[in-house]
Amino acid sequence: MNKLLIGGLCATMIVGLSACNDDKAEVSTSAAPATQQTAAATAVKAALTSGIELANFDSSVRPQDDFYDYVNGSWIKNTEIPADRTSVGAFYDLREKSKDDIKAIIEDVAAKTDLQAGTDEQKVADLYRSFMDTETLDKLGISPLNPELAKIDAISNTDELMTYFGESQMVGGGTPIGFYIGIDAKDSSRYATHLWQYGLTLPERDYYFNDAERFVKIREQFVDHMINMFKLAGWEKPRKSAEAILKLETAIADAHWDVVASRDSTKTYNKYLLADLKTVAPEINWNNYLHALGGDKQPDIIIGQPSYVTALGKLIKDTDLATWKTYLRWHLLTSFASDLGSNFDEENFDFFARKLNGQAEPEPRWKRGVSKVNGLLGEVVGKVYVKRHFTPEAKARMEQLVENLRQAYADSVDELDWMTPETKAAAKAKLAKFNPKIGYPNKWEDYSKLTIKADDLVGNEMRAGQLEHEKSLAKLGGPIDREEWHMTPQTVNAYYNPTMNEIVFPAAILQPPFFNMEADDAVNYGGIGAVIGHEMGHGFDDQGAKFDGDGNMRDWWTEADLTAFHEKTKALVAQYNGFYVFPDLHVNGELTLGENIGDLSGVTIAYKAYKKSLEGKTAPVLDNLSGDQRFFMGFTQIWRGKFKEEAVRNRVATDPHSPAKFRALGALENMPEFYTTFDVKPGDGMYIEPAQRVKIW
Repeated sequence: MNKLLIGGLCATMIVGLSACNDDKAEVSTSAAPATQQTAAATAVKAALTSGIELANFDSSVRPQDDFYDYVNGSWIKNTEIPADRTSVGAFYDLREKSKDDIKAIIEDVAAKTDLQAGTDEQKVADLYRSFMDTETLDKLGISPLNPELAKIDAISNTDELMTYFGESQMVGGGTPIGFYIGIDAKDSSRYATHLWQYGLTLPERDYYFNDAERFVKIREQFVDHMINMFKLAGWEKPRKSAEAILKLETAIADAHWDVVASRDSTKTYNKYLLADLKTVAPEINWNNYLHALGGDKQPDIIIGQPSYVTALGKLIKDTDLATWKTYLRWHLLTSFASDLGSNFDEENFDFFARKLNGQAEPEPRWKRGVSKVNGLLGEVVGKVYVKRHFTPEAKARMEQLVENLRQAYADSVDELDWMTPETKAAAKAKLAKFNPKIGYPNKWEDYSKLTIKADDLVGNEMRAGQLEHEKSLAKLGGPIDREEWHMTPQTVNAYYNPTMNEIVFPAAILQPPFFNMEADDAVNYGGIGAVIGHEMGHGFDDQGAKFDGDGNMRDWWTEADLTAFHEKTKALVAQYNGFYVFPDLHVNGELTLGENIGDLSGVTIAYKAYKKSLEGKTAPVLDNLSGDQRFFMGFTQIWRGKFKEEAVRNRVATDPHSPAKFRALGALENMPEFYTTFDVKPGDGMYIEPAQRVKIW
C-alpha cells in the first residue's frame, strides 16, 4: 500500500493520467546514437500522415458546440461496450492491446519445457498456471486461507488484535488502518513511515450514508453478497455476521475524511514521535502494531488523517472482539475471493463488477491471468515487452518532445501576467529540475527471493505481498532510490511524483493515438505532447505547487501570487462543477481540480511547444486539415471513450479525474487559440466569455 502514488492520467501523491526480475532479456537502456536519431527523424518526415481518425467524426455536430462529440461522435454511436468490460476507448483499447502483447510473452515462456526452478521464467510460467488451473482451485476451496483464519481465531484480546492488524496487511488481508513507507514530503532526502485511513469494502465513505435509492440498494446488495460468501465458506450465522460488518464499516466510514480532504497534501502531513502516538489514540497498542510491521525502527511517523486514527482507537475499545474477528475474516475472504474456487470467484464478480460497475460478464480468464502476472512479476515481462514493442527511435523522439515541452513551459511562465518575478524564478527552477523517465527503468526489479508455485495461487499472492513489504522496510535509513518506477513499462498511463519531481511515461502509452511515429508533429503534440504537459502541470497544480524542485513541501510562493493562484483554481472548480454527467450528477470540481489543472496546462503548453517547433513555418495541410486543427483534434481523440453508467457514477464519486468528455471540453473552452482555430463565437455551445476563461500556466 503506497499512498504516495497520487492519481494517473489515471492516489494521494503520485499524479498521473487515468483515469496501473530478470528473465535474461537483453534491453538497451541508452538513447539511440545521434546518427540513428537523425535517420529516424528523416524517415518520419518522409511518411507524413495526419494521424487523425476521421472515420470517428460526426459531421452532424458543430465543432463550436461540442468538439468532443464532433471528433468522436460516430465512434460513440457505433461502438458497443463488450459484455466483459465497463469501458472502451483510447486508453482502454491500448490496455487490451497490452494484455494481448503480455499474453504472447507469457505463452512463449510457458511453452518451454526446461524451465529451471527459481528462475524468473519459471516464476512467470507457474504464476500464470496457478491462476489458470481452476480445477485445482475448485478442489482447494477455502483451504488456502485456513492458516490465516486460524490466526484470527486465536486472537484473545485487543493487544493481539493490533498485532494481527499489522500481520494481515503484510499478506494482503484486511485492516482498518494502512501502513506504508514513502519519501518524507517535507524532507525528500529520507524515507518515512506513514499511516493512512483504510478498511472499507465499498468504494468510498458516501456509499455508507447516501440515502439516494441507488446507494440504499447497493448497501442491501452488499449485505446479501456477504451472506452468500459466508455460506460458501461454511461459516455460521451469515446474516448476523454480515449485518455486524456493515455496522462496523459504517462507523469506520463515519470517521473517514472525504475524498477532497484526503487529497490535500498539507492537511494529510502530520508528523508524530512514536512516543506521542498514545496522545492520538491511547486505546491502540502501538508497540504491538508497529513491531508486527517492522515500523518501530524510526522515531517518528506521518499520519494522513489523525482524527480518523483517534476515532479508530475508540472503535477498537467500544467494539467487541468477536465483531473485529468477523471483520477480519470477511476482509481476508473478500481480498482473496478471485484466487479461490469458481464459486467464490463468481459471487465476487457478481457484486463488485456486475452490480457496482455494470459489467455483464467476466473477462476471459487469460486476461485476468495476465493482470495477475503483471501485478506480481510486472518487470520480468516488462523487460521482454520493451524489447519487442519499444524502439530506441521512439525513446529518442519522446526525449526531444519532453525537452520542447519543458522549454515551452518556461516561456509560458515568463509570459504570465499574474505572477511576480520572484515566484516565476522559483517555478522555472523547479521546472529545470524535472526528471523525465521514458519507456522503462534503468534498473529492473529483483524477484530472486520470491517463491512461486504452480499449485499455490493464494500462497503466491501472500509471499509476494510479504516480500514487497520487506523491500519497503529495507529503504528506511537508506538513500532515496531515484531509479525506482511505480508503473511497469506495459502500463498504459503516466505519472508525476512530487517528492521526486519526476515525470514518468511507460512504453505502452507511447502508441497511437497518443504517440504516432508515422504521423505529423501536430497530432503528436496534441496527443502525447498534452500528456507530457499534463504531467508537468501536476508539478504546478493545487497540490504539486506546494513542492519545490527538490521534492520538499514548502512555501516558495509570494503571498500575493498564492492568493492569485487560488482565485484562478476556484474559478476552475466552479467551471467543472457546472458539467453534468447525468441530470442528477455533476463533476466534483474540488476532487478533480488537480487533474483539471493538469489537462488545461497540458494542452496549453503542448500547443505552445507545437507552434514553437514550426520555427515560423506554416504546417502542412493533411487530410484537408491545418496543423492547428489537427493539434486540437489529436488532443480530443485521446479522450475518446464510452462507459457503463454504473462505472461512471462510481468514478465521479471516487476518481480525481473528470469523465473523459469533460477532460477535453473543459480544457479547450478556456483556450483562445481553440476559439480562433474553429471560429467559436457568442451563442455557440463551447463559448465562454473571455473574462471567465481560466489561464493558470
